[in-house]
Amino acid sequence: MKPNIKIPDFSNTAIVDQVGVEERASRFTKRSIKNETKMNGLLLALNMIDLTTLEGKDTVGKVKQLCTKAVHLHEAYPGLPTVAAVCVYPSMVGVAKKALGDSGVKVASVSTAFPSGQAPTQVKIDDTKYAVENGADEIDMVISRGKFLQGEYNFVFDEIALIKETCGDARLKVILETGELGTYDRVRKASDIAMYAGADFIKTSTGKISPAATMPVTLVMLEAIRDFYYKTGKKIAMKPAGGISKAKLALHYLVMLNEVLGEDWMNNEWFRFGASSLANDLLMQIMKQKTGIYQSSNYFSID
Repeated sequence: MKPNIKIPDFSNTAIVDQVGVEERASRFTKRSIKNETKMNGLLLALNMIDLTTLEGKDTVGKVKQLCTKAVHLHEAYPGLPTVAAVCVYPSMVGVAKKALGDSGVKVASVSTAFPSGQAPTQVKIDDTKYAVENGADEIDMVISRGKFLQGEYNFVFDEIALIKETCGDARLKVILETGELGTYDRVRKASDIAMYAGADFIKTSTGKISPAATMPVTLVMLEAIRDFYYKTGKKIAMKPAGGISKAKLALHYLVMLNEVLGEDWMNNEWFRFGASSLANDLLMQIMKQKTGIYQSSNYFSID
């Protein structure tokens, strides 16, 4: 089912000013942030995290532990927000759903033969259907990068639209795997295809490929979201994932988000960080702001 929005001709090449994008992205890292604003930003970033475990060695116990952390980030600091979601493989969705209960933390599941996407479309549909039937609130799919790089844009569009239809009420995050796309022009084109095909989020990376999220790539995607909103009136969410492990960098991303898309996107409905290791650094910085001293990393669980 294709969305009720006029679809552009994706064969036209999107042109992105590489120098301009990189210069503008670097300027976001030079903004000064006052202490009160910094604390608010740290708490907001914490609430935007999708805590993730996507390993072949994942166990029921590991997923339950991650869910406990998602809801109780630091016992010595009552009143902390929860993270936004816990992201797991489809086989672990039921475990996460039960462990999180009525906490309000979403259950996200990767699908579509994550991370490669190298599977028949029907397999991808079945993968998604299994996750949704087991309680996934959100689906993180990967696009078929091989098809995209061959110029088969209609195939990529149709596959995203099919997965969106399979999601039902679950929100769909479309992973571009920008590290494999190679240029900003391709990142912009893939962003446009995903949004017009029905994505609720566009997401940079699986976290399995380097480079993963970068500020210039995220800027290109944020500007694509802005332009799509101006054309259609439809808001799309953003998720940079992979390589964001420090609180300072997360704050730079929030500055960029605010300046490109504005206050309406400054919440976890419209922006997420796919970076589990970020949570501990945010907690260390929050405790530093609260107590004036850094706690040892030994005080925080290793995901």
